Formats: sequence, structure tokens, C-alpha cells
Amino acid sequence: MSIKTYAMAIRDTIASEMRRDENVFCMGEDIETAGGSFGCTRDLYKEFGVERVRNTPISEAGFVGAGVGAANAGMRPIVELMYWDFAYVAMDQILNQAAKIRYMFGGKAKVPMVIRGQQGIGKGNAAQHSQCPEVFFMHIPGLKVAMPSCAEDAAGLLRTAIRDDNPVAFIEHKALYFIKGEVPDDPEFMIPFGQAKIRREGSDVTIVATHLFVNRSLEAAEKLEKEGISCEVIDPRTIVPFDYDTVINSVKKTGRLVVAHEAQKTAGMGAQVVTYVQEHAFNYMDAPAQVVGAKPCPVPFNLGLETAAIPTVDDIVAAVKKTLYK
Repeated sequence: MSIKTYAMAIRDTIASEMRRDENVFCMGEDIETAGGSFGCTRDLYKEFGVERVRNTPISEAGFVGAGVGAANAGMRPIVELMYWDFAYVAMDQILNQAAKIRYMFGGKAKVPMVIRGQQGIGKGNAAQHSQCPEVFFMHIPGLKVAMPSCAEDAAGLLRTAIRDDNPVAFIEHKALYFIKGEVPDDPEFMIPFGQAKIRREGSDVTIVATHLFVNRSLEAAEKLEKEGISCEVIDPRTIVPFDYDTVINSVKKTGRLVVAHEAQKTAGMGAQVVTYVQEHAFNYMDAPAQVVGAKPCPVPFNLGLETAAIPTVDDIVAAVKKTLYK
């Protein structure tokens, strides 16, 4: 095991996979000598050259589309978006092409492509650089969606994504890039998609959380433990495929559910999880499920206002108590 930052775990996994398979290459804005906005491709061009670490024009529609074509032709592109907010200008390429080609050609064409980049709050990047659009990609059949919350998962899930024959939206978080953790040195270390991780076991309430909100939920669980409330915290790790079985089994034990995420509460991932649990474990529920999500407004530039728009640890604590004392 090595201690690495989340960003370095991503960078080293990309390098490892490029050494293993000459068909793996990177493309994106400023990923060559600049190493990307957050250093996830730093110095890779020195080892692999500019043919395999390719700078692109500022045209997400263009280079995401080029990635789809390269994947169809047998390559395994890793396409970096500076911010997942910028995926909106490449939605046709992602949602109508990458996600549908294998189905429309009866499996004869494959799209082994990873689209990766970061989303979320933490740096006052304002409304066009701080969004959490994961639910858009969760909604479209044909895409897999990974959301690692720690360095180990960033490495294991990314390696799985690169080797998958289907397109993967690999969604990172800017506030996690410098968090350190243990990462296996094994160049074959992979985490299967669709296997959630129970980050903390508990008996009173189930909390399902993604990305930054895994840590916030664990902090909330620590606070609640002092009041005699035992929380089980589940990190799905991938939201497509989603490990509903782990969540259902937990809810059957606790009888209560809170889903916490940074994206807007309205039509967010939490709404889908709650719907599924209500359909499959309603008789085990002792209280209505609660969803903790952002307010329905653009993410403010001002850090104080950003904090006001995005849920806090105390919001998660309040939601847990609402399931217990309503």
C-alpha cells in the first residue's frame, strides 16, 4: 500500500493502464505539459509522448466526439473534461452517441471510453464551474457512472472503467483531490462496479451518501453517536450500476433512510434511491425517508452563499433526527 492523494491515485492509475495497453490514451484541454487543471495527467507526456497525451482545442463537442470515434475504432480513450459542467455542450456526443451505439448496432460496435473530470463546490468557482450533473448521466441507459469518494476507490474504480467495453462517466470531486489515503500498489487492483461500501455500520438509521457527502455523513454519524443514535453510512461508489441490495438490506435492519448528496434535491439521485426503497422495502420503514440536497438555485460565487446553498453536516443530522422523532 502507498499513501497517495486522490488526484495522484488517478494519475498513477492512468499511467499504469497506459503502460499495460498501448490502445489507452488521454485527450483533453491542457492535459499535456500543464498536466490538467488539477494535475491528474502531470508529466505523463514525458513518458508516453504527445501522441498519447493529446491536447485538444477548447471544444468539448469536438473532442468528446473524437473520443467516441476512437473508441469505435478499437482505441480506449480517456477524455478529460476540465469541469463536468462543460459536458453540457457535448451532450449529444455523450447521450445520443456514446451511450447508444452499442445497443443500436446490436453489440457489434463497442465504446470503451472513459469521460473523466471533476464537479462540485469548494473553491468558489461559481455557477458554471461548481455544478453536480450526475443525475443526467444516471438517467440515460448505456452509460455507467462512477463517483469515487476516496483515493483507493479513485484508483480501483478508474482501472475498472478503463478496461470496460462500455462508456463510463467517471465523476471526480474537486474538494477531494488533495485528500490522502492508502492505495494498493497492485497494478491489477480493481473495484467492481455496482458494489457499495458500508463505511460505517449502525442500527438506527441508514445514510446513503456520495462524494464529499460520504465524509460529511460520517461526521454527522459521529455527532449523532454522542446522542445515542447509531447510523449506518453507505457509499454506493457507482450510481450506475447501483447496488440497491446493500441499501435495501441496511434499511431492513434500521427501518429508516436518509440520502445525502451535493446535487440539487429536486429530481436528484436521492429521489431515485428513495423511490426504489419505497417500492421494495416499504413494509420495513418506520418513518418517511429523507433526502438532503442543495437548494434549487445556481451555485453562488461567494463562499458564504455557497455554504448556504449546499447542505451541511448539521443538515444531515437534522434529517436523521426527523426520521427518528417525527
